[in-house]
Amino acid sequence: MDLHFGDSKPTDEERAAVDALLGPPETSWEGADRSDADLRWARGGRAARDRRDLLLPGLHAVNDRIGWISEGALDYLCRRLTVPPAEAYGVATFYAMFSLRPRPATVLHVCTDLACAAAGAPELCAGVEARLGPGSGVSVERSPCLGLCERAPAALAVKAGDPVRTAVSAPATVGRAVLAASAPDSAPEEPAAALAVPQAGDPALMLLGRVGVVDPASLDDYRAHGGYTALRRAFAIGPAGVIREVTDAGLVGRGGAAFPTGRKWQATASQPDHPHYLVCNADESEPGTFKDRVVMEGDPYALVEAMTIAAYAVGAHKGYLYLRGEYPRALRRMEHAIGQARARGLLGDDVLGQGYAFDIEIRRGAGAYICGEETALFNSIEGYRGEPRSKPPFPVEKGLFGKPTAENNVETLVNVLPILTLGAPAYAAIGTGASTGPKLFCVSGSVERPGIYELPFGATLGELLDLAGVRERLRAVLLGGAAGGFVRPDELDIPLTFEGTRAAGTTLGSGVVLAFDDTVPLPRLLLRIAEFFRDESCGQCVPCRVGTVRQEEALHRIVERTGADAAADITLLREVGRAMKDASICGLGQTAWNAVESAIDRLGAYE
Repeated sequence: MDLHFGDSKPTDEERAAVDALLGPPETSWEGADRSDADLRWARGGRAARDRRDLLLPGLHAVNDRIGWISEGALDYLCRRLTVPPAEAYGVATFYAMFSLRPRPATVLHVCTDLACAAAGAPELCAGVEARLGPGSGVSVERSPCLGLCERAPAALAVKAGDPVRTAVSAPATVGRAVLAASAPDSAPEEPAAALAVPQAGDPALMLLGRVGVVDPASLDDYRAHGGYTALRRAFAIGPAGVIREVTDAGLVGRGGAAFPTGRKWQATASQPDHPHYLVCNADESEPGTFKDRVVMEGDPYALVEAMTIAAYAVGAHKGYLYLRGEYPRALRRMEHAIGQARARGLLGDDVLGQGYAFDIEIRRGAGAYICGEETALFNSIEGYRGEPRSKPPFPVEKGLFGKPTAENNVETLVNVLPILTLGAPAYAAIGTGASTGPKLFCVSGSVERPGIYELPFGATLGELLDLAGVRERLRAVLLGGAAGGFVRPDELDIPLTFEGTRAAGTTLGSGVVLAFDDTVPLPRLLLRIAEFFRDESCGQCVPCRVGTVRQEEALHRIVERTGADAAADITLLREVGRAMKDASICGLGQTAWNAVESAIDRLGAYE
């Protein structure tokens, strides 16, 4: 049975929220008042269908203004975009930040993921829920990682209205979280991004050197500290020269897959089908990851410049920045930077007077870990459920809107700037032969100085933890986040390179380093990882949809000792884990068992 347009009508506020995005409706077919002329024939349907990609921004518009999405608002948005209500319902219910049921205008998201759980998130949640009970006008929701791991535990308050207001409380106490939810405008100002960079001010830093040094709102300050030098060199050597430099530098993707960036750009640029697109994946939702947030908050113009260079290299004239919905400050900083760059001729029809046209559009995510997978991200931008696509065809052939697309994350893109300013040979001399350049590491958990660290590839895990001030009684280190693996305290000599971690039987992933001392209950931590993957599975393929549930059930039995034999459940976990790894469509299912497997085999978690 399909859903159909119902009799529910949008309120004036809901209609205004949609019309502010799409403009007023021109005909009754779109939702305007009926007229005899409009009823004679349908007009504008094809043009409306071409705007299907505005479905996600439309859902955000209503959710931001009202706090939830009613049937009347959803129907009105569907009429405006000629989207079947059943499909729009499927999209709206896909994202954790949207609600299709009435809820208070203010929502307090309290992180319960790995770093926050180790820092007392369960007690924080209980205290906040006790203070903000029924009738408080605040909905308290337990949330996956908010990307504030260096300040755990964390909470994010969102108060609907025009405009929507947000407030971050981190590190959160019950009192500060309640204040953020009750009066977002009165909440203490969020700390500067530089506080997340313990090395801030070090002149040797290549990627983080401007964070805490330049005013992130000032384009002139950015240019005074070397900004747009790389773009000028890119125009001097041409698209092919840029790709050659990136290839010779040995730059590989920093999101975890480590695919050669130059090869991806070359494959996109060589496609005869046009237009080409560039997509920056800033939806870092891996628990323990927050590096892209710090770069966007502390050095936003660097990302604008890097996206312009990448687009120039692959022949794209339109770029999309897909930004996490849980990053309100990064959103404001990037909107300002893009606006300033556009006003100063650094984006638009004639970038730097070179006759090259390029512009960037920001698309906000809405709380879906799976959208970090590139093809799921494309579906999300296009207005569909964020489910991964089968490959081939690969994105360089048919990506966003079915056109050749280069997709990179924030850290990968900003590495292009030192490649062009220093030159490929100098960049390739940093790190190791197979892993070149600097790498950003997100260190949190049981350390004295959590934050983002920049080190050349090849530094050891122990050296990194020494910088962060690892606490005594270290129990384990999780590399790569929830999709990564655990290592023991006696394995800190592992070199932090893609090849070094593989040789050690673990993974570097996106650079997450979560340290846990012996006060953290490991079985409960593993159960939280299993709950995370069960929640975040898109449900498209059976191995992941069923396997993540079975994995969580088995871990529940082990933790609560309700099963007859933990050994039998561990055997079941191994079988389910192999099935997910071998048969899942995307990396979520393929890696959902990694952390649990490594905890059993390397740490003896249940012995």
